[in-house]
Amino acid sequence: MSRIAFLRSFLSLFLVVFLCSGFTVAFGQMNMHADIKTGAERFSEYLPLLKGKRVAVIINQTAVIDNALLLDELIDSGVNVVKIFVPEHGFRGTADAGAHIKNEMDAATGLPVISLYGNNKKPGKAQLENVDVLVYDLQDVGVRFYTYISTLEYAMDACIESKKQLLILDRPNPNGHLVDGPVLDTSLRSFVGMQTVPIVYGMTAGEYAKMLVGEKWIKNAAQLDLKIIPCKNYRHGRRYQLPVAPSPNLKTMAAIYLYPSLCFFEGTIISLGRGTDKPFQQWGHPDYKEKFSYSFVPKSVGGASKPLLENQACFGELVAVEADSAYALTHSQLNISYLLKAYRLSPQKDKFFNPFFEKLAGTKVLRQQIIAGKSEADIRTSWQPELEKFKKIRKKYLLYED
Repeated sequence: MSRIAFLRSFLSLFLVVFLCSGFTVAFGQMNMHADIKTGAERFSEYLPLLKGKRVAVIINQTAVIDNALLLDELIDSGVNVVKIFVPEHGFRGTADAGAHIKNEMDAATGLPVISLYGNNKKPGKAQLENVDVLVYDLQDVGVRFYTYISTLEYAMDACIESKKQLLILDRPNPNGHLVDGPVLDTSLRSFVGMQTVPIVYGMTAGEYAKMLVGEKWIKNAAQLDLKIIPCKNYRHGRRYQLPVAPSPNLKTMAAIYLYPSLCFFEGTIISLGRGTDKPFQQWGHPDYKEKFSYSFVPKSVGGASKPLLENQACFGELVAVEADSAYALTHSQLNISYLLKAYRLSPQKDKFFNPFFEKLAGTKVLRQQIIAGKSEADIRTSWQPELEKFKKIRKKYLLYED
């Protein structure tokens, strides 16, 4: 075995062990729907498209086929991979949210690894000069402020400008059953919300890309040479168990189901458990010591260095531990009851929100509604007109049944 082949095999094995120790233990068993095939698993559908082409990939640790990395499978199949682009959290998916990711060389393959986070969110023309096809294979979680769809949009824009083909290897959306939340106000566009979609939009990456093209939400959309390899035997209503943690603080399926509802706390003084073993499964603050018996203490750990309220006892709620419980709490609608309760009980109402809250919510209205004491029902009612408009748009671009 060559040194490069050995390194690749070792890193793939390390990745599987690392991810299983931190993620799959929460599941008890692996994918509950073994008949679902991701786009990446459907080799016969896309390998002929890559033959004789210079290929770049947008991947991270989620680009897996069984226990192997897509990158290794492509190289072993004779595909000429020339470079690797990576999104937020880096190639191995271990970097903190918002952390600067440096360009590097992949030790196993010798290929350049280029970050698409920070100042370089879009592949430049020079970076795509020696590329014929850009392959996108990232496991998304179907939430507007999860930045992988922003990376996808920038990749689409780059391929239009550089006249390159974009090949999307589609993956199921674990929150694909849900379409809910306020639709983005375009005055609040940012990397955590680029298009007029609700917080949970019920689409896979392939469907989302189709919508961006079809609605002409990206410049010169008709010029994009787009090819999507869809999943097989998937539909939005099927619960799909991810084999790999999509990012370091979404460690369990429970966290993935609760993420759309609890991530609002990122725009407040409240900890949602970064720096613990249950991020996005709990929330709390030192101010609530007299109100809750449950507590946790955020610590600086890998993937969450210097977490909010580090080394302070945070009192609050453990929302759910098991995936089934988390799904039951959120499967029918976005749950904002935790946010409303935390604000109502907080003695620091004047400091409760920070400017990031509006970007996450995608609206300037939600904060005002909470401060005014609006009920959850009234708040949800205010979303409905724009939400219904989006649902009609969404329906045109679905690849899979609801």
